[in-house]
Amino acid sequence: MTRRTELPVAISMNVGKGGRNRPLFRALTKLFFCLIALAVAQAAGCGATRPSKYYQLTVPSTLTPPPNPNAVPITLLIGRLTAPELYREEQIVYSTGGESMGLYEFHRWVEPPVDMIQEILLRQLRGSGHFRGVYMLRSDIHGDYLLHGRLYDFKEVDGSALVARVTMELELRDIKSHTVVWTHFYTHDEPVADKTVDAVVAALDKNVQQGVAEMMASLDEYFAAHPPAPVAAQPGSQP
Repeated sequence: MTRRTELPVAISMNVGKGGRNRPLFRALTKLFFCLIALAVAQAAGCGATRPSKYYQLTVPSTLTPPPNPNAVPITLLIGRLTAPELYREEQIVYSTGGESMGLYEFHRWVEPPVDMIQEILLRQLRGSGHFRGVYMLRSDIHGDYLLHGRLYDFKEVDGSALVARVTMELELRDIKSHTVVWTHFYTHDEPVADKTVDAVVAALDKNVQQGVAEMMASLDEYFAAHPPAPVAAQPGSQP
């Protein structure tokens, strides 16, 4: 996988004292500028044939939950994930070992990873039908619990084996009491099938889906052990 391009090396010429060998100097000068022009043309041609390629994670296509009379009687709000600056941009991140990281120049996400994962959380939780209501955090929505967290890793790691690493931590806050009642930490290195960006994206997608599934199972266990008292629906709770 190509992550950087080489710049042309400058050519230096030495001309004898007194301007001797002028025909040779002119010929070399002409050749030099021809080479520069050729290098510029090739660079322009390469730029034209290397458009950026965009990727996205798999997001459930529906937001309509199935009818569930046993849904947990709460309104759950999905807050924004925090993350290092690299994961709030669109370029795909890679690591070649140690703590060093870089960005692919021509391979990008359609949205920053934190936004895509937030959308997956919303759609998966709402589509499960396990809760009375699931919405994004907005000023006009009154909720009972706030789910938010932090994304630590979302990158290709090329070490002894090529893997797609996802690390994130989520927490559930009781809005009324302002206390954290549940946390879930997830980290996993998903093997990458081959050394292509497409394969890296597929592995990152699989890793995120697995992490969200684990989180949902853990959240269901929490509410099974700590069932909230039924409350009346809050006015203004609209998707």
